[in-house]
Amino acid sequence: MLKVDRVSIHFAGRDGRAVHALDRVSLDIPDRGFVVALGASGCGKSTLLNAIAGFLPVSSGTITLNERPIAGPGADRGVVFQKDTLLPWKSVADNVALGLKFAGLGRAERRERADELLGLVGLQDFGKAYPYELSGGMRQRAGIARALATDPEILLMDEPFGALDSMTRETMQELLVSVWHRTGKRIFLITHSIDEALLLGREVVVMSPRPGRIVARIPLRFVEEFAAEGTAHTAKARPEFAALGEELRAIIHRSDLQGLAA
Repeated sequence: MLKVDRVSIHFAGRDGRAVHALDRVSLDIPDRGFVVALGASGCGKSTLLNAIAGFLPVSSGTITLNERPIAGPGADRGVVFQKDTLLPWKSVADNVALGLKFAGLGRAERRERADELLGLVGLQDFGKAYPYELSGGMRQRAGIARALATDPEILLMDEPFGALDSMTRETMQELLVSVWHRTGKRIFLITHSIDEALLLGREVVVMSPRPGRIVARIPLRFVEEFAAEGTAHTAKARPEFAALGEELRAIIHRSDLQGLAA
């Protein structure tokens, strides 16, 4: 279980003023959980993800993974950012195996694991290529493979498909659902797309404007159909898909208005 318990985060902004980024946020992500966070820009979604990753300290509250406190970055958490962070001077396979090198694994074992993961994300023929030779979607595939290399307990994804065109984004959504279904990893994903949240999440959490609080939690089941059928078309065609989309829009709009009033 990944457990966020009444976490608040304060830090100094660029102008020196104190920023109250998160306020008493609590969240559980169980085994095989797939939680998607929605909310306006600046609501603290990325702050929460960075705290779970161990990049940011919490001001109060606790974050634990399998009852172990999170006090910094660790191999038990894999992170995928909106922009790929592949090293341009290394091959795709060497990028994927980078964490394994830091962990002390030998070259042969690193290569075997990298080849396995490149096959999982459909890049089995591109291990010797360099990042500049790949499309944006292919680089994100490599980023997902690298995040999985150390066999983390949870995959943290900060708008990983936000910079992609719509067709590539759909392909990447299908890939991610397949990876989740096949590996059983917990996933915490941030997005601004309501449709993406509905398609991917077993649970959607909506966050309020700063200071970020969770104002709604909605369980979903579309991702199960998505995983079984390998396509999002059936889920999107369901009347309840559109109805839940409108419900989420109303919650976000209401939360934004309350934030402006405050």
